[in-house]
Amino acid sequence: MSVKITRNAAKVIKKELDKEENQGLKLKVFITHAHGDHAHYGLDLVKPAGQDHIVATDKDIDVIVDLSEPLLEGVKIDYLYFPEEGFVITNPSKGNHGDH
Repeated sequence: MSVKITRNAAKVIKKELDKEENQGLKLKVFITHAHGDHAHYGLDLVKPAGQDHIVATDKDIDVIVDLSEPLLEGVKIDYLYFPEEGFVITNPSKGNHGDH
């Protein structure tokens, strides 16, 4: 299972993870809604449980993913400043390049 985090997203995520109230938490990416051959994704900071699968990224951020969800394989987490500021999660490896 692989997860890609862009440089912009990594800056924002690390800033959140460094906050005192978030010590011991990990980033979790999950599917909020799936239909057809693509999904819509969400992010959260959670305390890891024993059965969680943690994926290391090249940005030194560990991400919790559900191995039973094939639409999470190859997910990309980005953070955009324009046209609206916020996270954008897509899965280019599954043909999902953005919400519709």
